[in-house]
Amino acid sequence: MNSVDKPLAGITVVELGHSVAAPYAGLILADLGARVIKVENPGSGDYARGWGPPFFKDTASAFHSLNRGKEGIAVDFADGAQADALKRLILTEADAVIQNLRPGILDRFGLTADLMRASKPELIWCDIGAFGATGPLASKPGYDPLAQASTGIMSVTGEGDRPPVRVGVSLIDMGSGMWAVIGLLAGLVARQETGQGRVVATSLFETGLAWMTVPLAGYEASGELRRPFGSGTAEIVPYQCFETSDGWLMIAAGNDNLYRKLCGALGLTALATDADFATNMARVVNRERLIPQISAVTRTLSTDALGRKLDDAGVPNAPLLTVDQVSNHPQTQALAMTVRCSADDIDLMGVPLSFDGQRPRSRVRAPKLGEHNDILKIAKPETADAR
Repeated sequence: MNSVDKPLAGITVVELGHSVAAPYAGLILADLGARVIKVENPGSGDYARGWGPPFFKDTASAFHSLNRGKEGIAVDFADGAQADALKRLILTEADAVIQNLRPGILDRFGLTADLMRASKPELIWCDIGAFGATGPLASKPGYDPLAQASTGIMSVTGEGDRPPVRVGVSLIDMGSGMWAVIGLLAGLVARQETGQGRVVATSLFETGLAWMTVPLAGYEASGELRRPFGSGTAEIVPYQCFETSDGWLMIAAGNDNLYRKLCGALGLTALATDADFATNMARVVNRERLIPQISAVTRTLSTDALGRKLDDAGVPNAPLLTVDQVSNHPQTQALAMTVRCSADDIDLMGVPLSFDGQRPRSRVRAPKLGEHNDILKIAKPETADAR
């Protein structure tokens, strides 16, 4: 493998994962060049296999998007021979394990960090939990929307006078997978010096709290509970989507100078010097008076015309695009972010990294259930006739 675009070549990771969090961590590691062996239940496999429609061939497109680049084995933990074979695989070949199974499952089968690292101290074990390792919710199962709800993310998302809204992508799951990868990479660096592995732990709840860094700081500073502002934000104005004559444009006038440029581009020069709007602090306080005046102008222009006008003025902006528009956008194409795997004709999103101008990626399709079970080398039970 090329060490430039496959920096983790030679590293083997066993993924005891399902759904999104652990599989996304495994996907990142596979694109970085690691050998990732995905372990699934031999009955139904990863839940994500059935998350459709839409399906690609006979498996949900979601599963393909999260599991390309991996080898796949199916293991029944309750079968002693299969469980032992998995343990041998971890002890003989794995540099790291990533798992996001429900608390207590692995304990029943002796597949725990303590037991595995007692036999292989250099092993790095990554736990992705639901609500964290300690505390009153430690044993509670969790999913992305539960974490979005319980960490306050839903309270600052959407619009204050409407029902709660979740972020439309699996922000918590994928973020937890990223934190697991960061911890695993840190463990690999430390192991070069000490020869010892470690247990890396994160959770959906902790990830949600981390994403709430700014809102929680605002609460600690003021005691105020900010309502959600739709496409906007509590701390900066104007910093939101504005309706145009044929769509929506996100305008990010993130400081006083950009605000003045915005006013000039829209012919609202009087608003630039008005003491009620001249500073961001004043604009936040007087948001409800300012936004309608800007909106009255943006609605008279097409999205393209408004975008060009703001580009010329140096005001950051971007149109609100639909999924099909994003997929076909020339910027998406220019960055070569999508991957088409061997024997597949579906474009799947790659990782947002490049090394010396080369994007790391695996072009191996997602595994079929149990496709690589031969690597387990399951010992066959002896019979009475065995010699």
